This record gives sequence, structure tokens and C-alpha cells, in this order.
Amino acid sequence: MIKKIKDLKVHYELYGEKHKKTVVLLHGWGQNIEMMKPLGNPLSKDHQVLILDLPGHGESEEPTTVWTLYDFVEVVHQLLEELKIENPILVGHSFGGKISLLYASMYEVEKLIILAAPFKKEIQKLSLKTKCLKTLKKVPGLKKLENWAKKHMGSTDYRNASPIMRQIMVNHVNLDITDQVKKINAPTLLIWGTMDEAVPLERAYELEQLIPNAGVVEYEGCTHYAYLERLQQTINVIRHFLREE
Repeated sequence: MIKKIKDLKVHYELYGEKHKKTVVLLHGWGQNIEMMKPLGNPLSKDHQVLILDLPGHGESEEPTTVWTLYDFVEVVHQLLEELKIENPILVGHSFGGKISLLYASMYEVEKLIILAAPFKKEIQKLSLKTKCLKTLKKVPGLKKLENWAKKHMGSTDYRNASPIMRQIMVNHVNLDITDQVKKINAPTLLIWGTMDEAVPLERAYELEQLIPNAGVVEYEGCTHYAYLERLQQTINVIRHFLREE
């Protein structure tokens, strides 16, 4: 299904038990609806499920200007309003998790489930490619190669993106939402792999301290895609978390 939101065609799927609470699933950067269906399909037996391709991903149109994370939040909010869905349960992985955190700091949500989401810039040791980029900047006559180097030496996500989406990604990576996260009131479940190299486990415990009603579930030996590596466990944990008290 397609709806026009913020002048863009946004592709989504809405299915499951339409008279039950709605679970909204938001995928990570460079991904699409398919990455969240392994969770959405089993959860649809007890809930209504909404999965969307975030703008610039899957079958949704790409923004024509450089968006902030707040623009993505507004797309989700406007889509929910169009579909007359209130107080959703948000489930977000990585980039989708960061959008979920920001959304829950601004709007009412029933519950929040975060799968390995960044909320501030990750400080990492300079990699070889970063050192090369810095060197290129210093060498006279080679600065013009900087953009080429970024394109060919950046991450896979960065290389596969259009110029606008690359800048959106840079903005997202650099955005610190620590202060916004403190405003979240919804019960929050944080699922993390102990071997996550993209967003380390310590971030989960930082979020647990920032959000008043939050708890961490660790998956020993799992990576940034822990929710898929232990899919059945994830489904069971989420079902238990969503169970009516």
C-alpha cells in the first residue's frame, strides 16, 4: 500500500488483528520492510502490525532535500494519523530504533522496543580509510579526490546511497539525542547482542539509565543483528513484554 506523506510516496503494509494494539516496525539504514517481517508476521497473530519502508529505502520515495531525523519521525507520525492509529507499540532496529527513541520522546506510545539503536555519535579509533581521507585533505592538489575517496572507501551503506541519502546518513550518525531520550515515559525493552560492534552493549545500559522505565536483555555472542540471530527468543521476549498485565 502507498500513501503520500510529506510529498513523498511511502510504501507500507498493515495486517493482522485490526482490533488489537498496533505494533509499528521500523527497519535499519539501507534496509526495507522485509528485514522486519520475521518479527511482524508472528506478532500479527495477536496484534495489528504496521511495517513501512522508510523514505529513501525499499519502495518508498527518496527525500528531495537533506532530511533530519525529525523529518523521519514526522513521516511515521503522519502515517499513523492517516491510518487513525493512536498510542502505538514501536519496535525499531538501529536507524529505525533511533527514530523510535526520538518519536517516543515527542509522542505518546504504549511501549517501546529498541533493537541495537545508536543515540549518540560513536567515537571510534581512526580506521585506515579515515586516515587516508585525512591525508588526502592535507596533500596539495589531491583534495579534489576527497569525494571520490569517500564514495569508494566509505561503509557499504554509505557507498550504496545517493548524495542526498549520504548526507542524511552523516547527519543521523552525528546526531546526539541523549537529552530527548530522557523525556521517554513509555515502558522500554532494550535487546542487544554482546558482540555488537556497530553500537556496543554499553549503550544499552546507558539508555537504561536515561529512560525511567527501561530494561536490557543481552544476547550472548550475538552481533548488531541479534534480533534475527535469535529470532524465536526475540519473538518470545517481545510477546512477554507486550502481555497485558
